[in-house]
This record gives sequence, structure tokens and C-alpha cells, in this order.
Amino acid sequence: MFKQLKEDMKTIFERDPAAKSYLEVILCYPGLHAVISHRIAHCLYRRRLFLLSRLFSQISRFFTGIEIHPGAEIGKRFFIDHGSGIVIGETAEVGDDVTLYQGVTLGGTGKDKGKRHPTVGNNVTIGSGAKILGPITIGNNSKIGAGAVVVRCIPANSTAVGVPAHVVRKGGVNVNYVDLNHTDIPDPVYDKIRELEKRITDMESDVRERWVPGA
Repeated sequence: MFKQLKEDMKTIFERDPAAKSYLEVILCYPGLHAVISHRIAHCLYRRRLFLLSRLFSQISRFFTGIEIHPGAEIGKRFFIDHGSGIVIGETAEVGDDVTLYQGVTLGGTGKDKGKRHPTVGNNVTIGSGAKILGPITIGNNSKIGAGAVVVRCIPANSTAVGVPAHVVRKGGVNVNYVDLNHTDIPDPVYDKIRELEKRITDMESDVRERWVPGA
């Protein structure tokens, strides 16, 4: 457990430039508190102490604002930045080196039994407010843009944005580091507006060329 705690704290230092000291991280990072609490609750859950594990997770939710069901499978070096409003469902699976920002939901779509929450691969970044719903898979090394609503599987090495989310980059180069530069995610709405502006400008230019005074 102590080894896991050191790895979790090291992850925060690697990904959050605001972290100044280990004491600050231990005392002031609700994401770390939520992850530690979940690892304890998950151990209780696996021992079929369901009520005790759920009680432990609810206490953690009260203090951190982060709700992780004790049944969720969380990988190594899991980083929650800010964290408020995050919800992770019972059958969710999260790989290694995953980063979640505030307001992310890994949820279900109804009252189905069995596997009903997402599976998130390794080295995935999910932007603030994104909703990933249902028993779908987010492939390794992918990015989900802020505010996206994902209801279909996203292939590895891809970037998905929008409501509903669609892939705007695919087949990127595999990386062996965590890329937090999610501000470079493309904006398909902006791109479409620029395309329409160009078409209008071209049409106006064509009309001026064809217009004959006095005709």
C-alpha cells in the first residue's frame, strides 16, 4: 500500500506543475484522497464486503466530491486533476496512466445487468465535463475532448470531440508518455464555420466578376 501511495504521489508531480511538495499533495489533493480511498474500498469489495466498501466510498465522496464505485477497476498511475463532479460506475475499467479532469462521467445508459460501464485503455486523457456512457471501449493513447458525449467505441490513437462524439484524429503515433496538451484538440464546429466563410467569400467574388453594370 505504501509503495502504491508513493507511485500515486509521484504521478501528481509528473503531471501537475502546481504541485510544490509531498506534504501539499498529501493534504490538498482530493484526487489523491479519492484514489487512495478507492483502492481500500475496492479491496473490501473484492472480499465481498459490499456494504462496508460502499460506505467507505460514500464517505470519500462526501469529502472529495469524487464518486468511484468500489467495484470499478482502476489501473496504475491514475491521475484525477481537480476532480470535482467525477463519477465512475461499478463495472468501469480504467487502464494505466489515465488522466481525468473535473466533471467526467464513466457511466451507464440504463438499468442493464452485467458489464454496463466503459473500459478505458492505457494512456488516455479525458477532458473536463466529458461523458462516456455504456459498455464501450476507449482505445489506448486516445484523447476525449472537454464536454464530449461518447456513446460509441473509440479506436486507439484517436481524438474524439463533440456531442455525440466523433473521431477527428485517428491512427496517431504511439506515445510512451502522458500527453496533457489537450488544448490542441481540433474544433470541428470552428472548422466548418471557416469552411462556410470561405465558400461565401468565393461566391461573392464570383458574383462581382460576373456582374455587368447596367445589364
